[in-house]
Amino acid sequence: MPIATRAMTTSRKKPQPSLVAKKQPAQQRATETYERILEVTAQTLADVGIERLSTNLVCERAGLTPPALYRYFPNKYALLSELGLRLMQAQNERVDRHMTLEVFAGGLEALEQAMEGLILDTYEATVQTVGGVWIMRALRAVPALQQVRLASHAAVTKEQTKLLAQAFPDVNPAELQLVSRIVVELVYATVELIFDEPLDVKAVARTVAGMIASHLTRIRPDAAPPRKAPARR
Repeated sequence: MPIATRAMTTSRKKPQPSLVAKKQPAQQRATETYERILEVTAQTLADVGIERLSTNLVCERAGLTPPALYRYFPNKYALLSELGLRLMQAQNERVDRHMTLEVFAGGLEALEQAMEGLILDTYEATVQTVGGVWIMRALRAVPALQQVRLASHAAVTKEQTKLLAQAFPDVNPAELQLVSRIVVELVYATVELIFDEPLDVKAVARTVAGMIASHLTRIRPDAAPPRKAPARR
């Protein structure tokens, strides 16, 4: 094989596995089977991790034949995708509980408390989800699943940008969008850190919340400029 042809062949991207469920259940029995598959997948993921998870293992634990599973999900990535969508939705529902116009109007202390509460609440939502930490790790580690996470973060960013635009109407919208996107990523990265390291959960949340709140209060057009260091003689 010519070198040029070989290079083109090796550099060609592999086709991504399908993440879409083949069939949505319409009857009660089918819905029960559908939910049973997802429940067993989540528990199996919590027990064995991402690498050892397989559709055959899920079928064995759920008491189903492979054709019964494949009727709804074409592969394990479709299973993880659905679990990821549900986890992200559960996490995202916490945002509106903490981030409000009243919080931004309350000053630095109110914003710090709200951000700390959001981080802790997002962490709790993950803990309460069977296999939650492994689902989070799969969404970041598995290339085929990254779009699920990115799409969810983009949706939250869009809503938070709208909120910031109301709180800071005189600030450049592009800056608000950038800040929103970074804050969203920091919150989820902080939750992942709490699971990965034996750190004090509240201390981590409080520290990150202070960092985020400090910057958010500085984007006001009327914010005081930073003090200049005295010139050396």
